[in-house]
Amino acid sequence: MQFSDNITEVKGIGEKTAALFKKLGITTVSELIMTYPRRYLTYDSVVPLAECEEGERVSVMAIIVSYVEVKKFKSISLTTLTARDESGSMRVVFYNSPFLKNVFHKGQSFVFVGSVKKKNGMRTMEMPEYYTESDYERMTSVMQPVYPLTAGLSNKIFQKAVRSVAPLIMETEDYLPSFVKEEFSLKDRAKSLYDMHFPENQDELKESVKRIAFDEFYAFLYEVKLLRDINSREVNTHRISSEVRYKLNEFITMLPFKLTNGQSQAVNDIYNDLSSGQVMNRLIQGDVGSGKTIVGAAALYMMVISGYQGALMVPTEVLANQHYEDLSGLFKSYNIRVELLTGHTPAKEKRHIYDRLKNKEIDIIIGTHALIQDKVEFANLGLVITDEQHRFGVRQREKLEEKGERPHVLIMSATPIPRTLAIIMYADLDISVIKDMPEGRKPIKNCVVGTSYRKTAMGFISSQIKDGHQAYIICPMVEENEALDVENVTEYKERLISAFPENIRIEMLHGKMKDDEKTDILMRFRNREIDILVSTTVVEVGINNPNATVMMIENAERFGLAQLHQLRGRVGRGDAQSYCIFINSKKTEESMERLRVLEESNDGFFIASSDLKLRGPGDFFGVRQSGEMEFEIADIYNHADMLKLAQEAVLKYSDTVKPAKLSKGFGTL
Repeated sequence: MQFSDNITEVKGIGEKTAALFKKLGITTVSELIMTYPRRYLTYDSVVPLAECEEGERVSVMAIIVSYVEVKKFKSISLTTLTARDESGSMRVVFYNSPFLKNVFHKGQSFVFVGSVKKKNGMRTMEMPEYYTESDYERMTSVMQPVYPLTAGLSNKIFQKAVRSVAPLIMETEDYLPSFVKEEFSLKDRAKSLYDMHFPENQDELKESVKRIAFDEFYAFLYEVKLLRDINSREVNTHRISSEVRYKLNEFITMLPFKLTNGQSQAVNDIYNDLSSGQVMNRLIQGDVGSGKTIVGAAALYMMVISGYQGALMVPTEVLANQHYEDLSGLFKSYNIRVELLTGHTPAKEKRHIYDRLKNKEIDIIIGTHALIQDKVEFANLGLVITDEQHRFGVRQREKLEEKGERPHVLIMSATPIPRTLAIIMYADLDISVIKDMPEGRKPIKNCVVGTSYRKTAMGFISSQIKDGHQAYIICPMVEENEALDVENVTEYKERLISAFPENIRIEMLHGKMKDDEKTDILMRFRNREIDILVSTTVVEVGINNPNATVMMIENAERFGLAQLHQLRGRVGRGDAQSYCIFINSKKTEESMERLRVLEESNDGFFIASSDLKLRGPGDFFGVRQSGEMEFEIADIYNHADMLKLAQEAVLKYSDTVKPAKLSKGFGTL
């Protein structure tokens, strides 16, 4: 068997199962091997029922003390029994598993593995794993990998498939010479890949994760270095004249507000780039609400008055519409022609836009992925801006850049990365950082509270709505999940409708909705036709509503600090005082400590640094990076130590050590 073979070559995988793997992006043996477990189940010693922490996964050895009952409610069947140990009893519930009536009998002893919670005053464990005592003893010495799955594909099938290719994993060639591995204390690559799937213990797993993270960073930074080398040789063919400086100063003076020091410095950096002998490749990194858009507008202004066209690509239609409205108004008095192009632009209008772009009758085009379609042609594209760049893959950005002759590139990001890490991650770019906030913005007031505060919070939201403002409520899930006791959008909306007066308009938003529906809801919210928007994290990017003054985030402990900060950035965008309420459902000191960072600061860069210190490089399965990096394992916060080692290795050995293709769908290779 070869790494490049189709997955149907793996024993036990036919066409039907291969189709399920394909849904996960796995079509070859190599892609199967490179799909790592999302987590590992360990089976610890059994604990007495009386010592079980609510919501924690535990193993309990208990004797069945009741007869097994099977009841039917509509389309669902419930199989229930009562089990007890010396310290107490619990109710055990299974859904749609009537066959278990023949498995469990009064007087038998089993080890039940699951989460215990209180329901109607009684300890309850729903859908637990169950083992005989002898079977469970064998399980305690094994770390069971849990893979990403899709409907119809079980973890057992996935495990079996990976076991079938285990001998091939050990044949993986190592692109790193032995002396490099020794210098950086790195484990062998083949053994690391093997132990990712079949770890003997936590220590072996940690060393394997370190090696895979190093490899992914090395490949990424290797490509970044190549880009930097190419960029440094690119001649600026879209140069602006020294007279532009005078007009730029006039443009800034005419703005209805004064630029912050950070904005002014970023605009100066861009002017120097555009008037230099080299093509601009610059990242504007600014916290949420720091005013990056006006910096991009100044860059577009300089290019247009110099005779070139500009393009601004954003990840959502709502954001595209927002930028179009803002920039159209800003440039109206300068006779600068601004146009909008999205997936929902009517076909006839699209054709008209294509013609006008090609004939230089449009100066600035704002749009979504629609800008990278083959039919989009420019007369003289001089500047490409991507906003919220982490939402686009490298190839998508390149496709837009290729529509011009080496245009200038400006990337805007609100993702807070500590500067030391940003310099490494964006080594192919020059970086401008906007740290200060526009005048008139009041710092958001934050509080971290338990679930008992929810009723008070609802009262506060109601008072804000009476004052003419709006609110967001963020939930982690779309629908109720029996396995996870977390708030969900669908059920939450219904509860709110019952709790609030009829005149308060409540709507929900989630990623499973069609794009048209999402856009309509966000526009209605922006136009003040909705009072409370109950949403998943889909609002993290894509809406600027200065009238929204409250955000309440349920199950806040389930999100990363950086993501919570991004979400919080949806409020505090107007003159009114804004508030963010973090509901912490997990009553542990660790979760409170993490969330207190957000309570005490609104500075995204401080939060990112604190998150790095709190989680440290030892927490290997944190939030993965998205967008152009597409790492399978590596995380710039959790594996900052490996990132720095990889940078050192690239600087020393990139001339002689070329990385292998390291992961499926790796964005830069």
